[in-house]
Amino acid sequence: MSRQSQVYGDYIMRNNYVLIDFENVVPDNLELLDQEWIKVLLFVGKNQTKLPFALVKVVQKLGTRAQYIEMMGTGHNALDFHIAFYIGRISAADKDAYFHIISNDQGFDPLIAHLKQEHIFADRVTKIEDIPAIIQAKVISKSPAERIAFAKDRLLSAKITRPRTRKTLTSHIASLFLKALSEEDMSTVIEGLFKSGCVRENGKRIEYADEGSTLN
Repeated sequence: MSRQSQVYGDYIMRNNYVLIDFENVVPDNLELLDQEWIKVLLFVGKNQTKLPFALVKVVQKLGTRAQYIEMMGTGHNALDFHIAFYIGRISAADKDAYFHIISNDQGFDPLIAHLKQEHIFADRVTKIEDIPAIIQAKVISKSPAERIAFAKDRLLSAKITRPRTRKTLTSHIASLFLKALSEEDMSTVIEGLFKSGCVRENGKRIEYADEGSTLN
């Protein structure tokens, strides 16, 4: 197992597929995709005969973890249908797949909502650096204060499903940081959440800052 595999632990057991809608967006920071747990599918329109050198360089470096998919024809939403097809085919073979569509096209959002309903992990972002797994991987190396701020933001933005016991909170925080933090670093984050007023214990139940006027 490589050092990177040891760092990311169980998270890399889930393959992250980045599907780039190249007709719609030319993404920056392509070098962020050079991770062993990421696979890239670059969807290119039939009339797109030239690709930026920076993009080709990164894709070539990824080797078998990247592939070009050229449209066979033109037409309204042709590329969108291709992306939907590949998500369906991959998800049938890889039950732990997580799909990240890179596109400005909001037309993908109903598809993503349906995928989530079918318990298939998927999201749409407009920038590579906004891919959740990349954000999480980067924040691991941040300062304790930045880790606490990241955990606080994630906890308070989750309005529906929130950890309600210290045990589930600890497990949730571990997942946020890809199970890469030491016990000491984990304790620092959790202690920081309590000190900041983000969370408190009411008996054995965890409550959050935005759930009542008594928690500041």
